[in-house]
Amino acid sequence: MRVAVLGAGGTIAPAIVRDLAESDEAESLALLDIDLERAKRVADAHGGGKAEARLADARSGLAGQLDEADVLVNSASYRINLDAMRACLEAGVHYLDLGGLYHVTAEQLELNGEFESAGLLALLGIGSAPGKTNLLAACAVAELGSEPERIDVYAGGRNLEPSPGISFPYAVQTLLDELTLPPMTLQAGRTVELEPMQDGGTVDFGDPIGEGETIYTLHSETLTFGDSFGAADVTFRLSLPPAVLEALRELVSADADRVAEVARSASPPSPKTVSVHLVEATGSGRMARARSVTPPREEWGLGGGIVSTASPAAAAVRLLARGQIEARGALPPERCIDPEEMFTELRTRGVRFEIDAPQPAGVAAR
Repeated sequence: MRVAVLGAGGTIAPAIVRDLAESDEAESLALLDIDLERAKRVADAHGGGKAEARLADARSGLAGQLDEADVLVNSASYRINLDAMRACLEAGVHYLDLGGLYHVTAEQLELNGEFESAGLLALLGIGSAPGKTNLLAACAVAELGSEPERIDVYAGGRNLEPSPGISFPYAVQTLLDELTLPPMTLQAGRTVELEPMQDGGTVDFGDPIGEGETIYTLHSETLTFGDSFGAADVTFRLSLPPAVLEALRELVSADADRVAEVARSASPPSPKTVSVHLVEATGSGRMARARSVTPPREEWGLGGGIVSTASPAAAAVRLLARGQIEARGALPPERCIDPEEMFTELRTRGVRFEIDAPQPAGVAAR
């Protein structure tokens, strides 16, 4: 399969490129970015001889850059998701992205009919969260054995060897959007808006993170899980290292120039991070829990925080190439991917999964 990667010079793309370069299913990689030099550095460092860097702008002429591609993996800002999707429709190319927070995802889902009619897949949110969390939810619900009343999603990441300075797990502006835009939850089947950065309580993520404070943030799981699983209540909570959260709080009221300056001066993401995702499904007085742990990928020189987001996207390309994803349309992962097929792929990248049998509700992780 011929793969194009948009935003190839960004934070997550190097791990996607490295993963696909080591995948037999990826015949060639076109690394697209508005900064050609950044894309070239990624091609040289991670492309394994399969990658070619190209100058590209999602909002201008992207379809023409996809004429030799079978699928586009969009790892650029979620703000250009719709532009990239329309370019894929024009070029006749499958589409994958890492998520659209909440509101952009809602707009993307409206293109379902167009992608289905074109015989194309638009896989919306196949990173760590959304992405892995959607499939963990499917496993928890299946283990529960009945329609869930409630689904709670928790994401946490930590640097196992903290060093001086601040580094951010992914794009600073996206993090700020998650923290400053009102979180959306599903409560009694109705969408309810919370206060930005509302306290989500303490969660035990298990080894190697342990307990961590959380906040509610804006995420698309709360948009799709109601329809996908029949849950009346859905939440998403994030746990960031305290120093990172404090740095982001200081940027909430900063102007765009200050945000860009901090992003430029930040340390690169640590190669020693670990990422943990936890999903609890509750119903009929019982709760089932599914958890994933992504450690650093030492041979790539990349931390688990980056690999956790990148590896599901690369795995989805392999599954699509092998015909293991047959659905067409604009869909979230839980509606078109078999969780065990995805988890089998991710285990080859060092990801660990735990699916716990149901227990009485109230024996929770918070």
